[in-house]
Amino acid sequence: MSTYSNTHFVRIGDAVGGDVFLDGSITRFNNLMKIGFILSASIIVVVIVSLIEHHQGQKGSTSCWVSDNLRSEMGYLDSVFQSSNQAHADDHPVSGGGLSQNGKFSYGYASSPGKRSSMEDFYETRIDGVEGEVVGLFGVFDGHGGARAAEYVKHNLFSNLIKHPKFISDTKSAIAETYSHTDSEFLKSENNQNRDAGSTASTAILVGDRLLVANVGDSRAVICRGGEAIAVSRDHKPDQTDERQRIEDAGGFVMWAGTWRVGGVLAVSRAFGDKLLKQYVVADPEIQEEKVDSSLEFLILASDGLWDVVTNEDAVAMVKPMQDAEEAAKKLMQEAYQRGSADNITCVVVRFLGSSTGNSSSRVSDNHGDSSKRQTSGREFVGSQGGDLSKGSSK
Repeated sequence: MSTYSNTHFVRIGDAVGGDVFLDGSITRFNNLMKIGFILSASIIVVVIVSLIEHHQGQKGSTSCWVSDNLRSEMGYLDSVFQSSNQAHADDHPVSGGGLSQNGKFSYGYASSPGKRSSMEDFYETRIDGVEGEVVGLFGVFDGHGGARAAEYVKHNLFSNLIKHPKFISDTKSAIAETYSHTDSEFLKSENNQNRDAGSTASTAILVGDRLLVANVGDSRAVICRGGEAIAVSRDHKPDQTDERQRIEDAGGFVMWAGTWRVGGVLAVSRAFGDKLLKQYVVADPEIQEEKVDSSLEFLILASDGLWDVVTNEDAVAMVKPMQDAEEAAKKLMQEAYQRGSADNITCVVVRFLGSSTGNSSSRVSDNHGDSSKRQTSGREFVGSQGGDLSKGSSK
């Protein structure tokens, strides 16, 4: 614990509840210090050499040495600036979309670094075939402590999932086990890293007439059913009663540091990665199942860059009149930016084709790791730790 805390003194985005204390600013500060030192040293060298030339007349060989040395030093400066620019060269808004082969759903995505200088959000949208079934897999992954964890989860989670032997026969168990396996594999890959990284994961799996939403962290999934905005995931925050109890039972603590944080460091209570806090910050997903029928209109998956400034109801109202899923995702992204979101913004919209307003009594859930179940307004909300998904439906 102390090692982790000591390496995260600089708080990034704390004014908007940044996920983690980062040392990225320390790196930039050190680079600036190096640049200042080099420039100062160069000036001193030039002055000394000028004095030597004046008194000893050794202009030829000395000026050559000075020229080579300055070129070397300026080359270092160039490399510093180039590497800094290269890190963000591809950080520009992107969008896209597609249509399932069976014509049952369309999807669109839009992603932008927003007002942040770096991009830690990733997304995945893919359509696959498994055992003769057309399968849609959609995810939003919001990294913290760098992009490593989010990028790893993007590239491995769904590939691991569709290889699971029970993916079709017992999809919920397959999802839970794949989340855990992918987290373990990422942690193994981090053995040589001296800095922690983690990621949220809000995913939606479409198999036949079943929609399964699995969530870890504070990205969020919201559906529109019968014209109503319904959160089908809850944000995993350390100050939630059940999450705080779980953390404390494991020997951890939650404290206020700009926002509530696990160990005073991490602002989410579940995540992939975060090996130094893994005992408390688990990657156990809460899984919610929805029936795809005529009342289910569309799904929104998004990072907290959207939900920090846009309510569930506002998001659904914006998407509802838009039939083009990509344009809907772009609209959400742009609206979040205009409303002052200070984070990366990533949105995925899945529209179920041929749907119409109808009866909304189509919720099914399951529980992994806890037998407790809670009822809210006639709907059953269950998670891997028995969490009430009706909480935190809007920010």
